[in-house]
Amino acid sequence: MRKAIIAAAALVFSASAIADEMASPDEAKAMSERAQQAVNEMGAAAAFDAFAAEDGDFREKDLYVFCMDMDGVMLSHAVKPELVGKNLLDFNKYGDELFKDMIAVAQDSGEGWVDYNWPYPGTDEVKEKTSYVMTNDEGFFCGVGAYK
Repeated sequence: MRKAIIAAAALVFSASAIADEMASPDEAKAMSERAQQAVNEMGAAAAFDAFAAEDGDFREKDLYVFCMDMDGVMLSHAVKPELVGKNLLDFNKYGDELFKDMIAVAQDSGEGWVDYNWPYPGTDEVKEKTSYVMTNDEGFFCGVGAYK
C-alpha cells in the first residue's frame, strides 16, 4: 500500500512538473508571430536553423516551430527533424485532419488557430491542443502549438 501511495505521489508530482513547463496559447501565438518575422527577414534556411537551435529564441517551455508548405510537406520541425520532407496531408492518427485544417486556415485568411488532439508529453493521454499558424513572404506557413 505504501509503495502504491509513493508511486501515485510521484506520478502527480511529475504531471505537476510537466504542467509548470507548459506554455499558454497566447505564448504560442507570440512565438508564431516571431517565426513569421524571422522567415520574412532572414529567409527560410536561416530561420529554420534558428527554429532548431535548442538554446535559441524559438524553443521555450514546450513550444517549438514547425513549417509546412501548402501541399502538406513538412519543411521544418524543431523537435522531429525526421518529419522534414514528408507529406503529412492525410495524417489523422488522433481523429483530426490537422494539417489539412492548417493549410485551409493559411490559404483562407493567412493566419489563425487550428484545434486538434495530440498526445500530452510524458503520458499516453491525448489532449486538446491548438496551434497558431501564419503564412509568410516565402509562401508557406509556420505554426506553434499549445495545450488548452
